[in-house]
Amino acid sequence: MREKKLNRQDFPIAETRPSKVKGKRGIALSELTIEAVLEGTVDLDDLQITPEALLQQAEIAKSVGRKTLSENFERAAEMNNLPNSEVMEIYELLRPGRTESMSTLLEEAKKIRTEYQAEKLAKFIEEAAEFYDKRGLFKKRF
Repeated sequence: MREKKLNRQDFPIAETRPSKVKGKRGIALSELTIEAVLEGTVDLDDLQITPEALLQQAEIAKSVGRKTLSENFERAAEMNNLPNSEVMEIYELLRPGRTESMSTLLEEAKKIRTEYQAEKLAKFIEEAAEFYDKRGLFKKRF
């Protein structure tokens, strides 16, 4: 049986449905205590947001008509599975004046799609490439 979709009443999830809030290693939010930190049983992965948590936030945003916010959370969920170095590379490429050509962004989108199966993020980069091309933002300035 499929669990009901999250909605406005489920926000904030940590308070309304704390059993759904878990770190990457599956440790529940209620287990993240000062004592656990001092004992060394809490890992950095336990403190970072998970793709599942971001998708839960997306579901809530969508339920209240916040489509753009929902899409941002969905892309963030995909980015959560990328190495930090890759995230920073995308950030740098998307800054106006930092990329010389449309092909550079399109190559990055292809890489993100094939290596990380991040379809929504790849589509966002492709849309940015088209927008930058129309607005003349590929002039390398830095």
